[in-house]
Amino acid sequence: MRKRFKNRSRPTGRRPAPSGAGRSKLKIIPLGGLEEVGRNMTIFEYKGDILIVDMGLQFPEEDMPGIDYIIPNIESLKGKEKQIKGVVITHGHYDHIGAISHLMSRLGNPPLYCTGLTEAIIQKKHEEYKNIPSLDIRRITSDSKIKLGQFRLEFFRVNHNIPDGVGIFIRTDSANVLHAGDFKFDFSPIGEKPIEVGKIVRFGEQGVDLLMSDSTNAGSPGYQISEKGIESELDKIFSKTRGRLIIATFASLVSRIQEIINLAQKYNRKVAIEGRSMRNIVEIALRNHYLIAKRGTFVDASRINRMKDNKVLVLCTGAQGEKRAALVRIANGEHRRISIKKGDTFIFSSSIVPGNERAVQNLKDLIYKAGGNVIHYQMMDIHTGGHAKIEELKMMMRLVKPKNVMPIHGNHFLLVTHGRLAKQLGYSDKHVVVARNGQVIEVSKQGVKATRRKMNTDYVMVDGLGVGDVSHIVLRDRKAMASEGMVVIVVSLDREGNLIGSPDIISRGFVYVDASKELIEGIRQKVKQVIAKNKHLAATDHNSLRARLRDDVGQQLYTKTERRPLILPVVVEV
Repeated sequence: MRKRFKNRSRPTGRRPAPSGAGRSKLKIIPLGGLEEVGRNMTIFEYKGDILIVDMGLQFPEEDMPGIDYIIPNIESLKGKEKQIKGVVITHGHYDHIGAISHLMSRLGNPPLYCTGLTEAIIQKKHEEYKNIPSLDIRRITSDSKIKLGQFRLEFFRVNHNIPDGVGIFIRTDSANVLHAGDFKFDFSPIGEKPIEVGKIVRFGEQGVDLLMSDSTNAGSPGYQISEKGIESELDKIFSKTRGRLIIATFASLVSRIQEIINLAQKYNRKVAIEGRSMRNIVEIALRNHYLIAKRGTFVDASRINRMKDNKVLVLCTGAQGEKRAALVRIANGEHRRISIKKGDTFIFSSSIVPGNERAVQNLKDLIYKAGGNVIHYQMMDIHTGGHAKIEELKMMMRLVKPKNVMPIHGNHFLLVTHGRLAKQLGYSDKHVVVARNGQVIEVSKQGVKATRRKMNTDYVMVDGLGVGDVSHIVLRDRKAMASEGMVVIVVSLDREGNLIGSPDIISRGFVYVDASKELIEGIRQKVKQVIAKNKHLAATDHNSLRARLRDDVGQQLYTKTERRPLILPVVVEV
């Protein structure tokens, strides 16, 4: 006999709602840092509240003449200023702090949270911007716990190549995210404590729905060398060198600077600091006790020529061959107080940033021609990077045990490479998110999804005092002038549009006028023809006439030379 059930509802064809359905999802929007090394800035948005992590710049590429640097595009935050509960900075490198002075006032100047050394570097840089409001900086440590609207944050100490770096554990009701910052595993660092592995494990045990992890060295096997090992290798050089030592490294490598100071004191050498950024960092780090030096360690560079060579150490910037850096001016013989002497030993305590190879090679040539000697990282272990290599990236994933992994901080191929490492550890495609700048990522307890929505992340270029006033069109013109030169056409017209006199043709970087008289005369004749055919434009619409001159003269020059110089017509009404 069939049993009858009372109150039995008819099937509707709908599936039961999954647990947690209807809840808001945490949105993550990277405004930079996912298709380049630099311009790091990430938006976290949950239930109308916004948290921003980092606000950095990107240095220009080779095909960006005249551009100082690039900052994130904050167009997507317009109208949301009051929703921003805070900005958290992971560490003091310019690719994480360099856009702060440009953007904070435009975002309503929300509170900015960072550690002590990071705060000091930000404040020093902000002093250069005289007409911008002061920053509302609130200092944190790796033990801080703060609540910013819907976001509950805890921190953990990481090792990088600048002290006082932190990673962030971000909790929301929808999902927990661990943002690892820039990190490496160094268990014997110089001048700071090791990375807080215990905290990382504890956060992992509490449940991490998404790990956001640094990809800069995702293609480099093994582990980074400990800073302690670098100090040992440098010690060998100090013990054998009888002449002057001139050491170039990145100004931000505070741990390396401490090692050099330690060895200078051990071998009774006085340290002369050269290079504006190096002097600034050393001053900040000494004042805030991130560098320790005995009284009398430092001397002015003007004194070293009166000292014995084995008592001299010059610490400077310029190991990348930057045009105006201290080391380059020394090598070029342009430095006011330091000239290369035979027997000088130059130590390049940094790796070569991709794109700088030729500049560094030229720098080495200049040093050797002047009688100096160069020791670099390919000869001895005198440099270690600040970013985790393959085995360290795997270690982070094993410690955290996240449900999902999102590679950050690197060119797209590095993100893909990092994603493959996650898959080697058993993560499937749906649990690895390789995103693009501006792409909206949604995270919840149920999973992670890279949506098709995308915010504007076009370059905002800084050129001198101008921010965003250099467009792609301006940049295209600059590249045209740099590669093909320019031709200026000056014509004088009366009010009826009749040509007065003969057009003046000026060439800069295109052809030498005296040696190309036939070509120049051809341009002049073409200009006359265009004006004669377009007399109505010559009389009424000079903008359209200039456009016609650009097109017709440009086409003639390409036909004759297969080059496309920038054509600049100037119309003067007499």
